[in-house]
Amino acid sequence: MKLKKQHTPYISRKITKDIVNADFIEVRKEKNSITQECERILNEDIQKEIDLDEAVNELLENQEDEIEFYKADYRQLFWMTKKRMANEFGVNLNFEDRFSNIAHSIMDYLYEEDFIHFTVNDNQVKNLIANSINEFIKGYDEADTAAYEKIKSYKRKLIPGTEDYDIVFNRLYEEELMKKGLI
Repeated sequence: MKLKKQHTPYISRKITKDIVNADFIEVRKEKNSITQECERILNEDIQKEIDLDEAVNELLENQEDEIEFYKADYRQLFWMTKKRMANEFGVNLNFEDRFSNIAHSIMDYLYEEDFIHFTVNDNQVKNLIANSINEFIKGYDEADTAAYEKIKSYKRKLIPGTEDYDIVFNRLYEEELMKKGLI
């Protein structure tokens, strides 16, 4: 699943929760500051992919006439171009490797800036963070669906895209994530 910026606060809280609850990690700073740094690192990674997507779109828009002339599949061209340009932007398109790299970046930053301390193998901490990301992603779809179903059962009909809908949806979504232990 592709990470989105709206997911980062939830993923960051999940990572922080797992770090705080790990008996092999000593937490040296406030939970909120750990969460903020995790969110910043996740957002930086997501922004790289957004920049890549914009560059690919721009490149393909410049070739629009040729694409139309050859009746090429735009989505397939987009993906092929994105794969070719990914290294330039520092984006790993393999999600498992990407989440591992993000986990490594978070662990390195938190350790180097004295947010956490540990005496176990680095891989154990990195795997804890990567598992937090993976667990969130697995539970995300279930929580999203459950929140949507609850909104549909409301007597007062909420219109998607309105402020009321977003407020209610986010509250229900967070409740479902809490039920699943993701935040």
